[in-house]
Amino acid sequence: MTAYRYKIDGIDCQACAKELEAEIAKIPGVTACSLDFGIHSHLQYEYEGEAGDEVEAQMRRIIEEDQDHPIIIKEGSSKLYKYTVKNIDCAECANALAEKTAKIDGVAHAQADFMQQTLSFSCDPKEKKRIVKEMTAMIAAQEPGAEVIDSSQDQQKDEETEDTRRMGIRLIIGAVLFAIGLLLKGMPQIIFSLASYFVLGYDVIGKAVRNMGHGQLFDENFLMTVATAAAIYLQDWKEAAAVMLFYQIGEYFQDKAVEHSRKSIGELMDIRPEYAMVFDNGKYIRKDPDEVRIGDLIRVKPGERVPLDGIVTAGSSSLNTASLTGESKLRDVDVNDEVLSGSINQSGVLEIRVVKEYGESTVAKILELVENSDGHKAAQEKFITKFSKYYTPIVVFSAIAVMIITAIIYQDINLGIERACTFLVISCPCALVISIPLSFFAGIGGLSSHGILVKGADVIDSLAKVKQIVMDKTGTLTSGRFAVEEIRHASDKEQILKDAAAAEHFSNHPIAQGIQEAYQGTLHENEIQDVKEIPGRGLQVKYHGEEILAGNAKLMKEQKIDFTEETVEGTLVYIARNGIYEGCLILRDQLKEDSAETVKKLQAEGKKCIILSGDSQAVTDAIGRKLGTDQAIGGCMPEDKVRTVQELMKKGLTAFVGDGVNDAPVIRTADVGFAMGGVGSDAAIEAADVVVMDDSTKKIPLAVTSAQRILRIANENIYGAIMIKVIILAMGAFGFANMWMAIFADTGVAMLCVLNAMRLLHIAGQK
Repeated sequence: MTAYRYKIDGIDCQACAKELEAEIAKIPGVTACSLDFGIHSHLQYEYEGEAGDEVEAQMRRIIEEDQDHPIIIKEGSSKLYKYTVKNIDCAECANALAEKTAKIDGVAHAQADFMQQTLSFSCDPKEKKRIVKEMTAMIAAQEPGAEVIDSSQDQQKDEETEDTRRMGIRLIIGAVLFAIGLLLKGMPQIIFSLASYFVLGYDVIGKAVRNMGHGQLFDENFLMTVATAAAIYLQDWKEAAAVMLFYQIGEYFQDKAVEHSRKSIGELMDIRPEYAMVFDNGKYIRKDPDEVRIGDLIRVKPGERVPLDGIVTAGSSSLNTASLTGESKLRDVDVNDEVLSGSINQSGVLEIRVVKEYGESTVAKILELVENSDGHKAAQEKFITKFSKYYTPIVVFSAIAVMIITAIIYQDINLGIERACTFLVISCPCALVISIPLSFFAGIGGLSSHGILVKGADVIDSLAKVKQIVMDKTGTLTSGRFAVEEIRHASDKEQILKDAAAAEHFSNHPIAQGIQEAYQGTLHENEIQDVKEIPGRGLQVKYHGEEILAGNAKLMKEQKIDFTEETVEGTLVYIARNGIYEGCLILRDQLKEDSAETVKKLQAEGKKCIILSGDSQAVTDAIGRKLGTDQAIGGCMPEDKVRTVQELMKKGLTAFVGDGVNDAPVIRTADVGFAMGGVGSDAAIEAADVVVMDDSTKKIPLAVTSAQRILRIANENIYGAIMIKVIILAMGAFGFANMWMAIFADTGVAMLCVLNAMRLLHIAGQK
C-alpha cells in the first residue's frame, strides 16, 4: 500500500471537495481517499502497490474537468516556480503563454497573471532547468519583445522603462504626421496618412501576422489590423491612421494606469529587507538575510528595516510597524522585547538575537501570502476568462455576417466592409480582460496597506456575501487583560489590594498582572517569603511575617476560612490574612476599545453578530449584552465551536473571527476564516482566509465593506463595458456608429474601466 499526497489550490467549495473525493475514490486500485477543503486543499489517496502515471493522470483529469484552472502539486516532488514576464501586451497573450507552458513535458500546472506580470508553473525541481530553457524559447518565439526574469531576482525600477519612452516618441511622431496629412490634399495626404499609420501600427500588424502563424486569430491585434486594412482598401487613409492613433493612445494610457497600480501596490508591500548587519569575528558585516542563522546577533540602526524576527539584547527604540499592521502608531521596544522583520527602526541602535531564519520570518510569510494570492480567482475573473474565449470569435463571424447582409441589402460591398470594420473595432474585449483582474488586484493591494491580508480574489467574493459574523471572545473581542472591577466585603480596600498584590507579586499570569496594576503602592520584595503555589486553588505567602492566602472558593473552604461565596460573573479571587477573610476581588477580561463599534458597524451592514466562547454562558451573555450582539454562545470546547459553526453555516454564508492559534480548526471550517493579530502567527497564516495583522477589531467591518466595494466595482466594469459594447455593436450593425464611436467603445471604455478599478487602491473610510 502506497500513500500519495497533493496540494490543490482553486477548489471552489466544501461540497465540490467532497464530490471530487468520491470520484477519485472510484479510480481502480485506490483504497482510501481524503480531500480536505481549504485555501490550500490537501488530497491524499492510498493505492494497492505502486500507482503509475495513469492513476495520477486520472486524478488530475477528474479535478480539472470539474474546477476552473486548479493548481495541483504533488507534495515531495513538485515545486511552484514564479517568473516575471515583462512587455506582454494583454491578458489574453499572457494566458496563451501559460497554456503553452503547461504543454511542456514535465510541467504539472502553469498559470499567468497579467496584472502582476508573472508566469508560474510547478514541476519536479530536477526538471526545472530544462523546462525554463524551453519556456524561455517558447516565449521568445511567441512574444519577441518579452523579457523573462526569475521573480526571486527581479528588481523593479522606479524610472520609466525604455519601451514606454519609445512608445511616447512614436505617438508624438505619428500624431504630427497625421495632423500634417489632415492639412494636405491628394497624394501628399495619402503619403502622410500612411506614414502615420505604419509608424503607429507596425508592431500591431507584426503581432497579428505572427499570431496568425501560431493559429491565434482572434485577438485585438488581429481585429485592429483587419479593421484598418479594410479602411485602407476603401481608400479612407485618414480614418485608418486615426483609428491606429487613437487605439495606441488608449493603449498607452491604459498601460500607464496599470503600471501605476502595480507600482502603488509594490510600494505598499515594499517590506522585503535588502541586507542584515551580522556580528561576525568581532565586527558587523553585511549579509543577505537568507544567510543569517538562528542565534546570530544583528544590528539595526535608525532608519533601517529590521531584517529578521528576533529578541532585543541591547538598546531601546521605537519601531514603525505600519507596513505590517497598517497602523501608524509607533511601538516602543527594550531589552528582551520581541521585534518583527519588516518593522522600521525609528530612533536608537538595536542589537537583536535572531530567533527565526528568513524563510520562516514574519516578512517572508507576508510576502509569500500576498504574492501567491493571484492563484485564487474570483467568479468574475473566471467568467471573463471563459467569456473572452467565445466572445471574440462570435463577434468576428457576426462582423462577416453584417458585411454580407449589408452588401446584399444595399447592393454595396464597400458599405458592408465599412460596417464590418466598425463592428470589429468595437468588439475588442480589452476593457473586460484587463479591468476585472485589476479590480481584485488593486482591492487586495489596498487592503494590504491597512494590515488586512486576503488570500485571493475568491475570498473577496465570499467575504462580500457573508451573512453572519461569529467571533471568538477571548483575544478577539477582549484584550486578554484582566482588571479589578469590584471589591466585595472588604473593610479596608487599600489593605486587601496590598495583600493580594503581595501574594501575586512573582506571578506573570494575566489575573496576577491585573491585581498588581490595581495596587498603586510600593511592595518590599524582600519581605515576601515562603511563596507556595497550591495547584487548582491559589497562592500562599508570608508578607511582613503575616500569612496571606489568595485564591478561589475551594482554597477558602479547605483552609476553613469563614467567607461569603460570591455568585457574580467574572474571575473571583478571595483574600485572607492570618486566617481571617478580608474580601473578594472580582476581575473581568477587558473589552477592546473598538469591539462595540465593530459590532454596531457590522449590524448596520445587515450582518448578524454572534459570540462564541469557552467561558461560561453567564460570562458570555454579559459580554454579549455589553456589545449588543445578536447571540452569545458560551461553554464551548474546541470541537463544540466547530460543530456550532457548521450548524450556523446552514443558515447562510458564515465568517469566523479568532486569534489564529487555538481557533485554527474552526477558522478553517467557516466559509471565511479571520485570524486576528496574525503578525508572527504561523497558525493564523496557514488556517485563515483573511489575516488581520494587528488586534484591531475595526478591521473586520473594513474588510467586509471593502470586499463589497471591490465586487461592486468589478461588476460595474463587467456590466458597464458589456452594455456599452452591445449598444454600439447594434448601432454599428445598422450603420448608426462610425469608426470614432468604435474607438470609444474599445479603448475609451477600457480606460474608464481601468480608472474605475484604480479607485480601489484607496480603501480607508470608503464603502
